[in-house]
This record gives sequence, structure tokens and C-alpha cells, in this order.
Amino acid sequence: MISEVFITCAITGGGSAPKENNVPVTPQEIADSAIEAARAGAAAVHLHVRDLKTRRGLLDPALYREVVLRIRDSDVNPVINLTTGEGCYIVLGSSHAPLPLAAETDMLGAFERLVHVEELRPEICTLDCGSMSSKGPSEGVMVNTIGTLRNMAARLQKLRVKPELEVFDTGHLQMVNDLVKDGLIDNPPLIQLCMGVSYGAPSDLMTLIALVHQLPPNAVYSAFSIGAMQLPYAALAPVIGANVRVGLEDNLYLSRGRLATNAELVQRATEILGRIGVRILSSNQMREKLKLHTYDLRGEQRCSTD
Repeated sequence: MISEVFITCAITGGGSAPKENNVPVTPQEIADSAIEAARAGAAAVHLHVRDLKTRRGLLDPALYREVVLRIRDSDVNPVINLTTGEGCYIVLGSSHAPLPLAAETDMLGAFERLVHVEELRPEICTLDCGSMSSKGPSEGVMVNTIGTLRNMAARLQKLRVKPELEVFDTGHLQMVNDLVKDGLIDNPPLIQLCMGVSYGAPSDLMTLIALVHQLPPNAVYSAFSIGAMQLPYAALAPVIGANVRVGLEDNLYLSRGRLATNAELVQRATEILGRIGVRILSSNQMREKLKLHTYDLRGEQRCSTD
């Protein structure tokens, strides 16, 4: 068990936004929700942006810039963690006639998925470390090839943006270990264990422990589960040495039938952790722990914490 953790709040996610009004969609809504989560105790905010018409996630640098600058111009200073998980979906025409691909296919090149990261220079961005069947269309696949991941990791290393290595299943940890072994990830590696996602690792304890035992040396890691298991995982995470993630990307409810805000989910996590004697790290303490490289309010001037 660890005695101190940082909390990441995943603000909105990239899947289909439900009709419930607790999921932020516009850049102002996303930024405001992130700011409230930081005030509630989140050291980091994990950000997607959404198409204002379809409400689905996309990689639009202009929308990301608006969100990030609103947060950077606020009275809080959370670690900003941008997704690179859009632009990697293939949808087959059908199981009997896979080609041509369906119109929902959204595939970008490795560096195209980093355009917003290059412009805004967040301290962290995600890197999904493998492929898996999609939660959406039945013929959909999230595709992250070995070459794509290695190219993205190498580019992030040059940009001095730390990748948060997203692990959805056991094979993804093999990719993580290979990236670390080959020197494409700087110490300490940052890893997110994503539990309970459809067709990935289930949220049961034995699977989680198996993943923990395969982590590379010196890893700093978080663990979360989606849906009703999100808040129980806030208590479980420090017991297995992990940091905490909550947020509306993974869970819409504070309790049965009671829609949550991101700030409320962070507050509930801090209450749970406080009752079991775990201290909550600030954003600057998280920066020091992970040896992050930070920038001024406009992302223009580099200054390192190390």
C-alpha cells in the first residue's frame, strides 16, 4: 500500500455523449468542469474535446487550444493530460464483406494524432498501447500498431511530453515493457491500468493484481474501473500501489440514480482516501514525482521541474 496518491479526473471522454446534461461538450463546459475538478483536489485533468454537432470525440487543435488556454488562464494549475486516442478506429463494411471500410472509419497517421500535442505542449498525453475490439459498431476495431506506437513514443520523447501508457489488457503491458526496454520512455514510466472496458481486462481483483505484477521497474501507475466500480477502485488503488482516476469519462453517477459532476466525483474520492489515511498530492507534487516538463501560460516557454 502507498500512503499518498495523485488524483486524475477524466473530464468527458471521446465516445458518444449521452443525453444526460452532466457530460460537458463545448470547450467552455469542458474547461469549466476541469477547473472545478482541480479546485476539488484533482492534480491532473485528462481532456478530450467533442464535435459540437455529433457530440463525439475528435482531434481538433482549435478546440483543444480553447480548452487548454481557459484552464491555463484560470486560478488553478492542474497537470494537463491530453488524449491522442482519437483517429485510430477502423469499421469494417460487414463481417462477410469487410472492404470497403465503413464511413465511420477514422484513421490518422502517427504524427497527425499529435498535432494538438505539438502545438499546446501539455505535460502529459495518453498513448493507447495496443489494439482491441471497439465498444461501438460491431465491426469496429481500435487500431494501434507497433510501428505507430513506437513512432508516437519517439516523437513525444523529443517534445518532452510524458506519455501516459494506457493498458486495457495484458498484451498491452508487453508493448509497454518493450517501449521502456528500448529506451523510448523516460523514467519514471507512467502507466494507466484501465479495467472493465468492454473486450479488455475485466475489473476483478485477480486480473488487476496480474497486471500489477507485469509492470516495468520504477513505474508510477494508476488504476481505475468504469461504471459502478469507479469509486470502489478509488479505495482499492492505493492498496495495490496505484494512484487514482475518477471522472465522467468513465462513470456518470455519484450514487444509484444520482448524476454526478466531475468535481463531486473528485470530492468523493478524496473523502474515501482520507478515511483510509491516504494523503492527496497536489499538482506540483505530481509534477515533481513524475519529473514533468512544464510551460508558461501560453505553452510557449519551456521550464523544467528537474
